[in-house]
Amino acid sequence: MEYSVAKRTESFQESVIRKMTRVCQQYGGINLAQGFPEKSAPEEVIQAALQAIQGGNNQYSITWGLPALREAVSQKVSRFNLNGRRPDPEKEVTITCGSSEAIVASLLALVNPGEQVIIFEPYYENYLPGLALCGAAPLFVPLRGPEWAIDMKALNKAFSRNPKALILNTPANPSGKVFLREELEIIARLCLKHGTYVITDEIYEHIIYDGLKHVSIASLPGMWERTATINGCSKTYSVTGWRVGYVIAPYGLMSAIRKVHDYMVVAAPTPFQIAAITAMALPDSYYWDMGEHYREQRDFLLQIFQELSMPVLRPSGAYYMMIRIDGLGYDNDEALAMALVEKAGLAVVPGSSFYHRPEDGRDKVRICFAKSWETLHQVKERMEKFLRS
Repeated sequence: MEYSVAKRTESFQESVIRKMTRVCQQYGGINLAQGFPEKSAPEEVIQAALQAIQGGNNQYSITWGLPALREAVSQKVSRFNLNGRRPDPEKEVTITCGSSEAIVASLLALVNPGEQVIIFEPYYENYLPGLALCGAAPLFVPLRGPEWAIDMKALNKAFSRNPKALILNTPANPSGKVFLREELEIIARLCLKHGTYVITDEIYEHIIYDGLKHVSIASLPGMWERTATINGCSKTYSVTGWRVGYVIAPYGLMSAIRKVHDYMVVAAPTPFQIAAITAMALPDSYYWDMGEHYREQRDFLLQIFQELSMPVLRPSGAYYMMIRIDGLGYDNDEALAMALVEKAGLAVVPGSSFYHRPEDGRDKVRICFAKSWETLHQVKERMEKFLRS
């Protein structure tokens, strides 16, 4: 039988990251493709979830989230992101089913079919399907390695098209770029000049290295009114399966985002929202220790790849790194990725999946290093064996 499906689904394919996870499972390998951490969640957060389930908190919450969690989020972003501004928990905070839902809900709420949206590339693969679902057209602005500097000529050209919105990801997946305040100020000026909204994905905000600081673009002058800030519990507290995210925005934007969120998912999982209240109350030392943990793991792998003479594009944040594969004897990123999983039991993501022109990423693969120390030592042994074979 020949089926007729919606044309909006024809412009994107299944997630390459999730595909590599399935391939990894077939070979019983180590999954360096999907971005879930092996670091344990804080024990008090786990216990809060268990107690919530056992206590019977297993039904729908209010659509936009438990009031206590919205209050906790408001306090946290005031402390870490907005220089003391307290978003109104009743009108300007919505709890979502993970940050991925928050991104799609924000795009559907703010962008009309045919309007244009700026995306920096390499980009996280969920962004383009989000644009396809709302019928928007992407405007690509390259980040030039090895420092992932913004191509300012391309940025100005993109803004000359008067885009409706810009998707920002800092710290960025897959590059590990941390946008500096000076860069964000340039972006902010252009947004204000052209009336452009920003949808900013800040899920890795606490995972930053080398003395850099996370800056939320919504904290810059004039940008609170133009920004939907997206975050969640997944990466910071090692609970990617709980699907508790959030979006912060002025009520003029949030009222539309909430309507989309309501009909997409109704509500995020109630017991995990309760546990997230405990997570939001963790002391500042928790975030420092977590950041140091991932810095040590990053530095461990940087040393390994240096010893193996494999060039790495050094990440400044998040827990991914992109590796150059030019000299490894494979035609492209996909061929190397399949060889790695078949011969060494290591699943990575082909770099082409992060670019709108696949050829721009053929010389790279991405790995996730948020793994246990035991796993990282196995990675070292398997890579050495693979390169000798």
